[in-house]
Amino acid sequence: MSVTSNQYLTTLQEVVARIGAGQEQEKRRAAEILTEAVRNGGVIQAFGCGHSEALAMEIAGRAGGLVPTNRIALRDIVLYGGDPIEALADPMVERGTEIAHRLYQLAPIKPDDAFVIASNSGINGAVVEMALLVKERGHALVAITSAQHSAGVESRHPSGRKLGDIADVVLDNGAPYGDAALPLPGGGAVGAVSSITAALLAQQIVTEVVANLIADGITPPIYLSDNVPGGKEHNAQIEARYAGRIRRTA
Repeated sequence: MSVTSNQYLTTLQEVVARIGAGQEQEKRRAAEILTEAVRNGGVIQAFGCGHSEALAMEIAGRAGGLVPTNRIALRDIVLYGGDPIEALADPMVERGTEIAHRLYQLAPIKPDDAFVIASNSGINGAVVEMALLVKERGHALVAITSAQHSAGVESRHPSGRKLGDIADVVLDNGAPYGDAALPLPGGGAVGAVSSITAALLAQQIVTEVVANLIADGITPPIYLSDNVPGGKEHNAQIEARYAGRIRRTA
């Protein structure tokens, strides 16, 4: 396999076509879970570490997305918990379990909220512990992970469990082991997959949620771009319904 941008595009198109058209039952179930949360006045809580935070950004606070969404991030312990920024300097922080408890406590979570958690490997302590906390507290959980990568590595959580073992619905992002698509002659690979396919899955689920709400006769609470006339005012009006429940940070 050649290592070129065109080969990456070809490989990615194949994965996107497979992921985009597949897992129909799982996508419907995920959309039903999130629709129920919105219908009941809940918020969709999205969490991911590292590059999987991109999934949370796709769900929470973007144009064309649902307003009742909140992004949970590792830096919340600094922004909302008062911890020193040095607390995030340890590159191993997401492998521990304690930070998940801090993040859950700091987040504006209510009983009707549902969760979407993304992790390509699904094995690190923070992600697995957050998933366990979510389920222990009675929330529905949708996971987005790489089935291939997760199956090929051991859990780093003390329980030995992985994200996919805990969620109510698991969506495979189709990323290969190691995430990158094009093998290199000397070892390793280039061309990441998971961020792109996770974004696709997130947008497909949101689209299905909106379709469900319309079918129920509910006007979907959707963001407009702040960069179109009236967009900022439209968004502020809907955000006011969820005051204190959603955070919008960089």
